Amino acid sequence: MGTPHNNAPQGAFAKTVLMPGDPLRAKFIAETFLENAELVNNVRGVQGYTGTYKGVRVSVMASGMGGPSMAIYSHELFHFFGVENILRIGSAGAISPDLKLMDIVMAQGSCSDSNFAYQFGLNGNFAAIANYELLETAVAVAREKGVEPNVGNVFASDTFYNKSYSPMKWGEMGILATEMESYALYCNAAEAGKRALAICTISDSLVTGEQLSAEDRQLSFRNMMEIALEVAVRMDAK
Repeated sequence: MGTPHNNAPQGAFAKTVLMPGDPLRAKFIAETFLENAELVNNVRGVQGYTGTYKGVRVSVMASGMGGPSMAIYSHELFHFFGVENILRIGSAGAISPDLKLMDIVMAQGSCSDSNFAYQFGLNGNFAAIANYELLETAVAVAREKGVEPNVGNVFASDTFYNKSYSPMKWGEMGILATEMESYALYCNAAEAGKRALAICTISDSLVTGEQLSAEDRQLSFRNMMEIALEVAVRMDAK
């Protein structure tokens, strides 16, 4: 059974799905890391692939940009395709002066200016957090690779170009970085009783104005991808 946004047959997706924002990055991951990768969805050009990594079945599919797009795809994967774990892998902008370009951030929690959680009928503000088992596994994998991840809170904004305030104000509350997808993902995982984690690479800094070059972006994103793939392997064994 397909959905309006995903024409994959039942069983086409693995238990764990990696979700970059960019469909071309999903294609790159499938072609670079997965064996026998098969295109299982291409509705609206949002490419989804399933293959194997170290003998374990893993899927990768784009989320698109922003919370609403992530919300659609993660909801459908969790509710209609039997997916248990979604690992967002993408870029983020540093709003902490302690972060450098190419640093990896693992979002323990996600703040937002979005009204996304209103739909759940909660009489208050929902604290969107990562699944601890995924987070603990990802931290262990990163350290084994010689990468010390930055674990903490991120700010998921509904706007990329904001005319009223700067996300730097969130940095004063100890927020590490800003991106756009983690809050909707974490809310959907909580509602579905599933697991989610956002792993991001710092591609630019709102503190210093620095940005990664295309070459550095490819190298640093590869570290993030390999960490997420190894997490998928270890979660499959549990």
